[in-house]
Amino acid sequence: MDKLLMYLSRGFVQKALIVGVLIALCSSLLGVTLVLKRFSFIGDGLSHVAFGAMAIAAVLQLSDNMLLVMPVTVLCAVLLLKTGQHTQIKGDAAIAMISVGALAFGYLIMNVFSTSSNVSGDVCSTLFGSTSILTLTDTEVLVCILLSIVVVVIFVLFYNRIFAVTFDEDFARACGTRAGLYNMVVAVVTAVIIVLAMNLVGSLLISALVIFPALSAMRLFKSFKAVTISSAALSVVSALAGLTVSLLAGTPVGSTIVAMDALVFFICFVIGSFKGGRRG
Repeated sequence: MDKLLMYLSRGFVQKALIVGVLIALCSSLLGVTLVLKRFSFIGDGLSHVAFGAMAIAAVLQLSDNMLLVMPVTVLCAVLLLKTGQHTQIKGDAAIAMISVGALAFGYLIMNVFSTSSNVSGDVCSTLFGSTSILTLTDTEVLVCILLSIVVVVIFVLFYNRIFAVTFDEDFARACGTRAGLYNMVVAVVTAVIIVLAMNLVGSLLISALVIFPALSAMRLFKSFKAVTISSAALSVVSALAGLTVSLLAGTPVGSTIVAMDALVFFICFVIGSFKGGRRG
């Protein structure tokens, strides 16, 4: 406990906790919609795109790689949505194609035009997360707070429309809802969350922040609102627990948070199975 209190008094730990909680919250809000629309792996696809853009930014030695990574990832989110809906390449195939291509391209760029003496270490840190979450600047924390507020406000303002296009897109269109527009909003906001989460868990583990809390909540509740609220709560608890364990045990931050998400899912699965058995 003394060690934990000592860490919590440090500014870099406080920044990491703030950013970790905000990213976990934002990821879980849209996670329910993405899971129900069977578009869960968009997180994987966009995270690999972000990895490719980050590799280019590193080669160009940009002081702020988000200036390149954010617009490229948002553009690919829009292309994924359009490609999956209006061509012969359906959603899952489009995600796989862009995901693998961006990952290979990024790794190739980092090797051919490397400006670092430790390419393997840089790649591993980008893919699986690193200690960068513990070295955040005040500007990075402020940007994360502002973007997180935007994500939450958008979700709250358009909650009813997002709910409509999640469960029955055709019916929503028949009622006059611009389903294409709100699908676009979901895709763009997801891209923003992916870029924010790169420093937390790395590009290969981001989809866990989207999928696990939503699936855990679905084991306990049935209504969309209850699942969304509980998903957010479980995601925040897992992030805090993962960061705490990582600090005390010295384990990788991203992997520890995802392990906590997996543990929470297992607990919810057991509880859900027990509730189902009793109802039966």
